[in-house]
Amino acid sequence: QVQLVESGGGLVQAGGSLRLSCAASGRTFSRYVMGWFRQAPGKEREFVAAITGSGGSTYYADSVKGRFTISRDNGANMAYLQMYSLKPEDTAVYYCAAGRRPGEGLGTYDYWGQGTQVSVSS
Repeated sequence: QVQLVESGGGLVQAGGSLRLSCAASGRTFSRYVMGWFRQAPGKEREFVAAITGSGGSTYYADSVKGRFTISRDNGANMAYLQMYSLKPEDTAVYYCAAGRRPGEGLGTYDYWGQGTQVSVSS
């Protein structure tokens, strides 16, 4: 069982930056692929980024490539999403998730956090 808690969301102006954090419980954190997803009002939850257990491989949605960076600290059981050059269309609730293999589908991930709101004003 893995429990995930996100933090770091907030309100930021377009062009600004935020770093989201995801704290994970359990002693097997490094075995899990960590992913970030987001859900805007009235839209489906969508893939943002993922990182393998070792941190050796990362994956990004085209919409955030070059602006967002996913990372992890296995010693601290933490995953991060650094977001730069934020746009109003990045406004959403952001969720971290843990799974056994990387992927963009929601079903790829077994555990989910409760989400943190990111709002970008124009």
